[in-house]
This record gives sequence, structure tokens and C-alpha cells, in this order.
Amino acid sequence: MKDQGRSKRKRTGGRRKPSRNKKRYQLGREPAATTVGEPRFQVIDSRGNNEKLRALSTNVAQVADGADVTQADIEGVVDNPSNVNYARRNIITKGSIIDTSAGRARVTSRPGQDGQVNAVAVDEE
Repeated sequence: MKDQGRSKRKRTGGRRKPSRNKKRYQLGREPAATTVGEPRFQVIDSRGNNEKLRALSTNVAQVADGADVTQADIEGVVDNPSNVNYARRNIITKGSIIDTSAGRARVTSRPGQDGQVNAVAVDEE
């Protein structure tokens, strides 16, 4: 989420002058909104001499079921507790329930931050 900064108005309604411009570490970016589809990635600069690999879309997930981890194909997003519209739009975020070839799984990684989908198998009800 973008950092909007503090309000330009005081509690009384008076105008508040900005003391300075934003610094680079206060930079905000649009969310990646990782979708289900052909794998597409974006490399962005991050703080220090580091880079982030942002998954714009992906169709594979590493699903852990107990001790064994398998690579599975993502078929769709079943539920996304962070936003009800994300399930309809097939957007994957941390915590979303995805339908894979290995069964249903809950995403534990942040695909928009580290570029991969790690998930834990959940019991189908």
C-alpha cells in the first residue's frame, strides 16, 4: 500500500505546511496482484544492494503435506480472506486458499514480494 503521509489539514481544519518532501525509503508501490496464468516476473530494486523478484502471474506452487513437498499446478483461487473480490479475479496473496493438482492448499509465502508460491495442504471439507 502506498504511504500517503500525514494529513494536510489540522484537527481544527487549518492547513498544515509540509516540513519536507518524501524520502526514498518512504516510497510506496502498487501491489503486484499475482494472478493465475503463464509465469511472468518483474525484478525491482529494494533497499540496500538487493532486488525483489515480483511474480505478476504464476501457475506453479510448492505444496507441503507433512514432511514431503511436491510441485503442483495451480488451477484457481478458491478463497482469499484479505479481499473477497480477489478470489473472483484469481489473485494470489498470502493466506489465500488455492486449488492445485495436489488438492487444496493455503498460501504461506508472499508471491508479490519473493516471486514464488509456497503452500500447505489443507483438509477439504
